[in-house]
Order: sequence, then structure tokens, then C-alpha cells
Amino acid sequence: MKVIAINGSPRKNWNTATLLEKALEGAASESAETELIHLYDLNFKGCISCFACKLKGGKSFGKCAVKDELTSVLERLEDADAVILGSPIYLGNSTGEMRSFMERYIFPYITYSIDIQTFYPRNIPVGFIYTMNITEDLFELVGTNKLIESNEWVATRIFGYSESLCSTDTYQFDDYSKYASSIFNPEEKAKRREEVFPQDCQKAFEMGARFVKQQKALEAQK
Repeated sequence: MKVIAINGSPRKNWNTATLLEKALEGAASESAETELIHLYDLNFKGCISCFACKLKGGKSFGKCAVKDELTSVLERLEDADAVILGSPIYLGNSTGEMRSFMERYIFPYITYSIDIQTFYPRNIPVGFIYTMNITEDLFELVGTNKLIESNEWVATRIFGYSESLCSTDTYQFDDYSKYASSIFNPEEKAKRREEVFPQDCQKAFEMGARFVKQQKALEAQK
């Protein structure tokens, strides 16, 4: 089993990356091979609307034709048994890097055919891990609930299964006094990171382990 996690945060050692690492630890606990990829290390762009992935008989049919530093990542993802995408929420959405990645990763598998929904050859679980400064009671106001529903719907349609983990009201700075952030209570933020964030880490661990178990069960049925 191979599980790949994609970090759509510019930070390599903060909330999103930590949760992705925990998810991979969970996958590794079930004997899966794991890999963590940081999108901000790569020089790439989103979909260029060339439609080569939809061209009948074309050499890139069902695959992204663009060649850049994301190309090898997309090739490795073809062999993954589970994929976990992680991103902080910026302005009510995933980061620009994650959105560009999703265009390149998901769109080539989407068909415009009535009888075929996906070019992806098998079913794998695709998980989403979101980190955000807002609390859950603001989801509907800023549209986070719609983002989650939309991404899960697309991923389920293309890959077969999807679920999401949201880590809310996250700790953003090492020292809140250095930033213009008076609407926050640093003590409450620190308490939540100490008490709640470890629970989110455990949930991420369980996601990674569960995905591997799911795939092993599917393989056993073949």
C-alpha cells in the first residue's frame, strides 16, 4: 500500500503539515509506504485549458499534458492507494497552490461523457484535511461548508470515496503580541492548541489507518 499526502500550506512545520504527518503515521501503522509532498516547493501552474486530457486518441488522453515540476508528482499519484490533501483556509477557500494542484490532478479524470463519469481506473479514498482560524459556527457564514461538500462530491465521483477533517480555531502565531491580532485571546488559543489540536491529530492518524484498512479489504475481495 502507498499513501501520499499533499501539503497545500506554505508552512512545513505548522498545523496542516502536522496533521498530514499524523495521517501518514496512521497509514504507516498499517504497514503502508508513505510520502509527504509540499506544493510550495514546486514550480507549477494550474490548468491551462488545453483539453489535451479529453482529446480522443491523443497521447495525453486522461492525463495532464503540461510538463513542469508537478508532472512527476501526478505520475506518482497514479500508483497511490490513498491520497490525503491538506490545506489551510485562506479567504474562505483552499490555498491557491492547492486549488491549482486540484485542477491538474482531478480535471484530467473528469469526463464529459454521459455513460462514463471518470477516467480513473480504480477506487481509492481521497481525504481532505482543512485547518482554519475560524470556529465551526462560522462555516455557513463564510461558505466553508459548501467548499467541503463540493470537494467531497467531486472526489467521490472521480475516485470512489472521500471524507474530510476540519481543524478549527487554530493557533496561528508563536507570539500573538507581535501581530495586529487583538480580536483573539492568546490564552484561549494556546489552551485550544494544547487540548483540542491533539484530538485532531488523533483523528488524522485514524484517517490514515482507516484508508489503508479500506484498501486492503478491497484488495482481499478481488
